[in-house]
Amino acid sequence: MTDSAAVTSRQEDAVDGLLAGRTAVVTGAAAGVGRGIAVALAAAGASVVVTARRGEAAREVVDAITAAGGTAAAEVCDVTSAPAVDAALGAAVRRFGRLDAVVHNATSRRSSEPVDLERAPVALWDEHAAVASVASYTIARAAHGHLRDTAGSYVLLTSPAGVQGSANLAFYAAAKGAQRGFVKSLAREWGPDGIRVNALAPLAVTPALDNAMRLDPGLEDRVTALIPMGRIGDPVADIGPCAVFLCGSASRYVTGQTLIVSGGRMTAL
Repeated sequence: MTDSAAVTSRQEDAVDGLLAGRTAVVTGAAAGVGRGIAVALAAAGASVVVTARRGEAAREVVDAITAAGGTAAAEVCDVTSAPAVDAALGAAVRRFGRLDAVVHNATSRRSSEPVDLERAPVALWDEHAAVASVASYTIARAAHGHLRDTAGSYVLLTSPAGVQGSANLAFYAAAKGAQRGFVKSLAREWGPDGIRVNALAPLAVTPALDNAMRLDPGLEDRVTALIPMGRIGDPVADIGPCAVFLCGSASRYVTGQTLIVSGGRMTAL
């Protein structure tokens, strides 16, 4: 989905008005699940700050959201840089006056690159850890005071790989599994401050999956055959509303949890 008309067509499936008056920041929101979540949050009424490493990509998402009637702004942000994270969150508060939710979706560009452990370079581990695990901490530190002021929500995008593991993706699975432990601990620590901390583990169409399916024409059929609902999730219509739920007051008594959104592919934690 690349144009505003496609965004508009999905808004009829959004949970309208649940986030009216709230501000959310989504990292890694230029494409795929991050883009879908940003679009869904905006359709639910939130003012959304779309962050990405490339400003042009972030602005394209903002243009689609605003063309569909939503409110959004773009910020360049490398989540491995603490000053960049501080600047992006600060810009959100200055522009919209508050911060109610942060969704950390950014992931390594090599997240779907399979490699067996014997050949996996240590640099690949460092990359996964920096973008997923360490950035979860960096963003948490920058967001805590703002989210305490609004009794807000912090959502981390983990992965089914972090729940059950994935062959030839050991580094990615380890980084995503670490996020789940971080969510559980931070939910206990931040609960007295009124902040909820949860994880979302989606199975959805992404640019990385699209590329993998182009390289392997039989992959889509094999993946779909494993999903009881018979299809791969849509980032806006299937994953986005779940992020809306975790960011809004409908989940006011939910914290420390991982919500798996996989069409039934995974049925146990």
